[in-house]
Amino acid sequence: MQSRGVAHLAGESCVTDGRPLRVLIAEDDLMIADSIEEILVEAGYEVCGIARTVAEAVTLGRRHLPDLAIIDCRLADEGLGTDVAAQLVDLKDLGILYATGNISSVTLKAARGQACLAKPYTAAELVRALEIVAEIVATGLVSRPIPSGLQVLASATPETRAYG
Repeated sequence: MQSRGVAHLAGESCVTDGRPLRVLIAEDDLMIADSIEEILVEAGYEVCGIARTVAEAVTLGRRHLPDLAIIDCRLADEGLGTDVAAQLVDLKDLGILYATGNISSVTLKAARGQACLAKPYTAAELVRALEIVAEIVATGLVSRPIPSGLQVLASATPETRAYG
């Protein structure tokens, strides 16, 4: 993952109610998690916590009530990122972006969330994918461009469609 090349100004896509969107990161590799945090802060988001396990992610999610979550599908202690989403289901407007290098499409079909971004990805692809997730939560729509490694999940909303 590269942090160079993020041509993003803090604007509508990373601000709600006059404050930066809060993002929870669930990633068991702390080097990757730190890189994601750096990219997001540079892009104008507020990172409200980094979790390595399902339990840590759920605790942080309930404490900080994030707007968005970037969740690796395989977490420490043999945890699954989809379990984080299932346990935070009561956070109705939580936008979820899965980021993974090895998840089967069968697992993703049943996953709660808006999209999945394939690893490896660039900083620009990560920021754009998160913008798309926020857009799906807010409007049910997906605007282009769509990063090549991004898959919008069927569970995003029944009305989700691409435009632009």
